[in-house]
Amino acid sequence: MKNSFSGNRIFTVISVLFLLGLWKVGSWAIDSELILPSPEETTLAVINLFREKEFLRIISATILRGLIGFGISFILALVLGVAAGMNQAFNAFLRPILVTIRSTPVISLILLALIWFDVGQVPVFIALLTMFPFICTNITEGIQNVDQKLIVMAKVYRIETSSIIRDIYLPATTPFIFSGVSSAMGFGWRAIIIGEVLSQPQYGIGTFMQNAQTYLLVDRVIAWTVVAVVLSYLFDHAIRFIEKQTLSWKKPAI
Repeated sequence: MKNSFSGNRIFTVISVLFLLGLWKVGSWAIDSELILPSPEETTLAVINLFREKEFLRIISATILRGLIGFGISFILALVLGVAAGMNQAFNAFLRPILVTIRSTPVISLILLALIWFDVGQVPVFIALLTMFPFICTNITEGIQNVDQKLIVMAKVYRIETSSIIRDIYLPATTPFIFSGVSSAMGFGWRAIIIGEVLSQPQYGIGTFMQNAQTYLLVDRVIAWTVVAVVLSYLFDHAIRFIEKQTLSWKKPAI
C-alpha cells in the first residue's frame, strides 16, 4: 500500500515537472515576458505579492466572500435538500429550479448581479447561486439513498427521532454532503473570482488580477492565478481531511 502511494506521488511530481517544462519551452519560444513570462519571473512575481502590505487583506476579502456565500448556500441547501428528499412532490417542484440555476451561464448571473447589488455583494451572490445547486442535489440524493426498511423498523421499535437521524440518516447522507461541498467549492471559487474581476470591489483577488491585466502585467496576472489555485487546493484538502475524520466510523474495527 505504501509503495503504491509513493509511486502515485512520483507520477504527480513528474506531471508537475512536465507542465513546468511545457511552460518554460513556451516562454522560450515566444521570447516575450509581456506575453508569456517564464516560470522564474512568475515565481518572483508571486514572492513580491507576499511582500505587499495589502496582500493578506486582498486574499482575506476573497476568502470571506467565499465563506459567506458557502454558509448561506449550505444552510439553504440543507433545508430544501432534506425537504426534497423526504417529499417527492417538493422534489419534483425544486428540480427544475436547480437545473435552471445550474444551467444559467455564470456571466449572465454576474451581469444581472451588477445591476441588483453593490459591487462587494456580487461575488457573494454568485457564490451562493453557484454552490447551492450542487449541495442541494447531493443532500436530496443522500436522503433518498437511506434504506426505508431501516426507518420502518426503527419506528416499529419506537426508536427516538433523534437516534434515527443520528444513526441512520447522517451516516447515509454524509458522503453525499461532502461530495456536494467539494464540487461546490471547486466551482464556487472560480465564480467568485470572476465576479470580482467584473464587479471590481476595492479588495479581492479578481480585482487585482484585472488591474494587472489592464497594465499588461502578465506575470502578476499569472501570480494571482497561482495564489487562487493554492487557496482552492488548501480548501479542497481541508474538506477531504474533515471528510476523512468524519467518515472514520466506516472503517472496520481491527
